[in-house]
Amino acid sequence: MRTVTIVLQDAPYGNEKVWNALRLSQALLAEGAKVRIFLYGDSVAAAKKGQNPPRGYYNIGDMIAGLVQKGAEVRSCLTCTNARGLTQEDFIEGTFVGKTLDLARWVNEDGQVMVF
Repeated sequence: MRTVTIVLQDAPYGNEKVWNALRLSQALLAEGAKVRIFLYGDSVAAAKKGQNPPRGYYNIGDMIAGLVQKGAEVRSCLTCTNARGLTQEDFIEGTFVGKTLDLARWVNEDGQVMVF
């Protein structure tokens, strides 16, 4: 099984980079790939539970939860998470606070990386 690691860096709302990366993740899973997502910077908010975007707007939290249910691994940078006053308890079930070392392992194991 092919593994794709996707690195996100932007806030979940404000532009469509995170939304497009998650849509790509859904498509990759549907095509049988294994997906790993690492959240840096403001993208750590993508995994925060309790998101309530305006009606008719996509919900990044729901998208993350759906990806986790389909087998995607999602980790948030510890330093970035702490800098934003978040903790593991703030995150959607199945997503985890990790370290850059986790991302380094993923890259070393699989090699295919996309950055949004």
